[in-house]
Amino acid sequence: MSIMQEQKNNPLHGKRLDFILEALVEYYGWRELGRIIPIRCFNENPSIKSSLTFLRKTPWAREKVEQLYIKKLY
Repeated sequence: MSIMQEQKNNPLHGKRLDFILEALVEYYGWRELGRIIPIRCFNENPSIKSSLTFLRKTPWAREKVEQLYIKKLY
């Protein structure tokens, strides 16, 4: 399978992390997002900037955010 075919089927292709996070916050709100994915940056003084900093350094948390975004799409 070529890379183009793989990317065409990837719902995250072309989506930046800030776009994904902003979409989730708009859809769920910080409180619900922090309940679904219980990490401090969502529950204590949440902001897009602080959350992006944490998610970029923490692969397991970023994966949870990406999976929630995919779940929201389908």
